[in-house]
Amino acid sequence: MAATYLDSIEVFHRKRAAKDPRDWKLRARNVHYEGPRLDEAIARSSGPLVKVIAEVKRRSPSKGWLDQHLDAASLARDYVRGGAAVISVLTDEPHFGGSRTDLETVAGSVQVPVLRKDFTVSENDVLDAAEMGASGVLLIAAILDAPELARYVALALEVGLSPLVEVHNARETDIALGSGARLIGVNQRDLHTFQVNPEHAAEVIADLPGDITRVAESGLRTAADVERAALAGFDAVLVGEVFVTSTSRADTVRAFATVGLGRRRD
Repeated sequence: MAATYLDSIEVFHRKRAAKDPRDWKLRARNVHYEGPRLDEAIARSSGPLVKVIAEVKRRSPSKGWLDQHLDAASLARDYVRGGAAVISVLTDEPHFGGSRTDLETVAGSVQVPVLRKDFTVSENDVLDAAEMGASGVLLIAAILDAPELARYVALALEVGLSPLVEVHNARETDIALGSGARLIGVNQRDLHTFQVNPEHAAEVIADLPGDITRVAESGLRTAADVERAALAGFDAVLVGEVFVTSTSRADTVRAFATVGLGRRRD
């Protein structure tokens, strides 16, 4: 199978983590997040509308810079004014231009939960998210084996974080459920063809238990896309590029955040 951009990024982060000398077990005794909860903010029970996770994203490996000089705090406040329930912040610097400072700045500027979006491959990465002020941490099933994913989910919950597990197919979804995850995001973009397939994403979540919160990721460009995701049974959407590049960011978020939830089979 052909390599993807994710493969090279995973290699980079595993090498980084292997050089990290910090004792995560010692750190875990003193790290605990206390603040607004991400899981509660996007749960279906929190209201009749689709919840928007709006992303602070400076660049992407495929498209280059989206906004090299964006003001993370100002952007996050625009998102909240538009009705975003959660702010996602990319902290990967080599590939996405993000930083720890971006997340800490955003966490100190808004009252809604903040998700750390990065390539988490160690316990120290999970603990870093809590120390930065994140309410949740992204865990990508495509780069983690089942034991790793289970350990990181358990550690995240232990220190007060909401782990959002990203999956791409049914096999990864089974692994995510086995890890104890209760927030599952389906990346609608195929990692090999880079094409967006909403129908495939809907199939992936079709048989999830009723207590799982479902997040649609990638390829959501219009309110109509959000409506389709809602009808497929998603509770929330994670959107970055469209918001960052909009000339009216709060209004664009608002158009997505006013879409009603669809009914789903539980």
